[in-house]
Amino acid sequence: MERFTPYEKLSKKRRRALDAQRRETWPISPVTRKSKNPKAYNRKKARNWMQDDPSSVSFFVCVFP
Repeated sequence: MERFTPYEKLSKKRRRALDAQRRETWPISPVTRKSKNPKAYNRKKARNWMQDDPSSVSFFVCVFP
């Protein structure tokens, strides 16, 4: 059995390994997130306007003999 060593007294390498091991089980990323600015221009939204609902757009082809 391994001896107990307080976290503060562990080496930097051991602390990183321990933190990485604990981080694997987190359900979400611990990175700080901020909400999107609703007033900002979104290129993806502007580009995908045709792909929203293909059944709503109709094309008629007229063939004249």
